Amino acid sequence: MTIAASPSPTVVPAPYSNAANVDPEEAFVAAIASCHMLTFVYLASQRGIELDAYEDHAVGLMTKNERGVPWVSRVDLNPKISYAGGKRLDTKEEAALHHLAHEQCFIANSVRTEIVVHPASA
Repeated sequence: MTIAASPSPTVVPAPYSNAANVDPEEAFVAAIASCHMLTFVYLASQRGIELDAYEDHAVGLMTKNERGVPWVSRVDLNPKISYAGGKRLDTKEEAALHHLAHEQCFIANSVRTEIVVHPASA
């Protein structure tokens, strides 16, 4: 698989960037969100919970580190879940499952970026 990447046009102007290509920082945020989603869906399925939909509008925050170098210091996950079938999680149970998903997500365990989950069930 080949994925065309480019710096963000907001950082590197055209013609040295291409807005149609994937910005590596956006891909990083998407990887964190995807890993969390897949881990959550797996854990839910292990409990007999069926999901109708899982949607997330993840947002990354770039700041400068102690050396003045920009980095993705925080990612906010905003999952919205719709349940199918008879079993549903209440707000407290869903928050606990998101916490467990965060603890087990391979990518979350591989980065120093702060990851915050803000669940909002449908």
